[in-house]
Amino acid sequence: MIRQAVIVAGGLGSRFGDRTKLMPKGFIEIDGIPMVERSVKKLIEAGIEEIIIGTGHCSEYYDELAKKYHVIKTVRNDNYANTSSMGTLEVCVPYIKGDFILLESDLIYDAVGLSVLQNESRSNVILASGKSNSHDEVYLAADGNGVLCEVSKNKDIIPNPAGELVGITKISKSCLEKMMAYYKSSPDLIKLDYESALKQVSLSGEPVYVHKVEYYAWTEIDDESMLDRALTQIYPRIKENEEIHSIRREVLLNPGPATTTDSVKYAQVQSDICPREYEFGDLMEWCAAELTRFVADPTEYTTVMFGCSGTGADEAMVSSVVPENGKLLIIDNGSYGNRMAKIAAVHKLDFDVFESSTYEPIDLAKLEEAVKSKKYTHLAGVYHETTTGLLNPIKEICAIAKKYGLTTIFDAVSAYAGIPMDLKDIGVDFIASTSNKNIQGMAGVGFVICRRKALEATKDIPVRNFYLNLWAQYEYFQKTHQTRFTPPVQTFYALRQAIIETQVETVEKRAERYIACWKILVETVKKLGLEMLVKEENQSHLITAILEPKSPKYSFEALHDFAKKYQFTIYPGKLGNINTFRIANIGDIQPFEMKAFCEKFEEFMKDIL
Repeated sequence: MIRQAVIVAGGLGSRFGDRTKLMPKGFIEIDGIPMVERSVKKLIEAGIEEIIIGTGHCSEYYDELAKKYHVIKTVRNDNYANTSSMGTLEVCVPYIKGDFILLESDLIYDAVGLSVLQNESRSNVILASGKSNSHDEVYLAADGNGVLCEVSKNKDIIPNPAGELVGITKISKSCLEKMMAYYKSSPDLIKLDYESALKQVSLSGEPVYVHKVEYYAWTEIDDESMLDRALTQIYPRIKENEEIHSIRREVLLNPGPATTTDSVKYAQVQSDICPREYEFGDLMEWCAAELTRFVADPTEYTTVMFGCSGTGADEAMVSSVVPENGKLLIIDNGSYGNRMAKIAAVHKLDFDVFESSTYEPIDLAKLEEAVKSKKYTHLAGVYHETTTGLLNPIKEICAIAKKYGLTTIFDAVSAYAGIPMDLKDIGVDFIASTSNKNIQGMAGVGFVICRRKALEATKDIPVRNFYLNLWAQYEYFQKTHQTRFTPPVQTFYALRQAIIETQVETVEKRAERYIACWKILVETVKKLGLEMLVKEENQSHLITAILEPKSPKYSFEALHDFAKKYQFTIYPGKLGNINTFRIANIGDIQPFEMKAFCEKFEEFMKDIL
């Protein structure tokens, strides 16, 4: 966690004319509060403990602000009239202790940008946005690894920008030292701005990464027209995001749909739009690309989306991928592997079932014997068996499949975005998932992420499924920027917001949060002397199947109703021969909420065990 921030605020603000002759532009008010004070409040809320403000023009304003906020230290750049942002940053250097967040003083922005940088594991990260239409854009170019390589206002120099400069950057101490060394290397650089210095450091071998947040609400305010735009277009969006009304909290400890944030729920409230409008096509295209990007390179994989559940995505995959002369082997070690077999049967595919324990690991040697014993062309299975919480060794399974030339098809409905994964590294060709589990969106969008070459190979397979055909849906969208049938419009807006929130948190951090909740649950289960169906080392850390106590006092219905009184929803098991109940820790659930549930769980069980 970054604890220090620096705000460069030495400029004259001359483009505002008389408005800023006797006042810094950072003190122009938005809804009654100076821009810079808004920034200070957001920084404090983001965990910043010290804010250094490099001042210049009308520095006394900032000195007075420092009296109001004890976290502020002001440092004056006496040469502010002849220097730029690097000159102001230079006077702050003696007070910078380590890594810090650098901000410009004339910004209004959604606080989510600070969360993005606080969650970043990389040392140097420049925050970028999508197209802003500010008419004063600073474009950023990045290489294939997302490393900054150019900064310019000239679109001719950067025809395909990686994003637009926001004015908020995470900088390491070593990067700062290199920035200063470059700045001091020549008197000709007296007017150097910090973003140009960052570019030089990035090109010299210490990478500065560009982190783009699409649909980010922010703007720089340099003149009256930009102020008007801020007041009429940007600030209302920020205010709406920050003042979302609280909805009664229900914590879903069932395997899905998962608990969502209020901001995802409210994202559905949009002006009516025909989904045939190009604007909505852009939204769907962006969602598809970003869903891919969480797990794969979009140049090698692509996402095909439908208005359906995770089962719909499974059916699209199974019914679309296996050719008439193909033969499918399905791994069945739970309800969802069994469901894939039922889908194959409905579509009259040629298939066999490899049956395995619902709670013990797959015997890979036996699986390989089955694979090589017949002429299979495709292998299907479930990454995370939601029935029990059993995590299957997908990489090892795919390696066996590839050894014998099989195309791989996996249900990753409850694994995607909850477990960090790289589809190319795993070696999987197709995975299915849905908007309402770990991506933490609303139910209604199912999707299949496809290796492009594998998808291309399906185009001549006779259509078995009119609505859920993968190639037909993909091809139609490529040609028309539309889905073949009406998509769930409002659900897509919620999905966009859920994707943005996943980008902010990162899949890695989300997985850590899920595991923290799982550990609290497991500790409680052990404390109560209850048994888990699956051994800890084989669990996903996403869903836990717990054996029901044999006490005559126990009933799942009573436990469900007791938990529901305290706004916790739990779910029974789905194994007909073993009595279990399941506790999921996916969705927008925080460790303190899992702890609160466990306290109530213990309270219920004390009279039963």
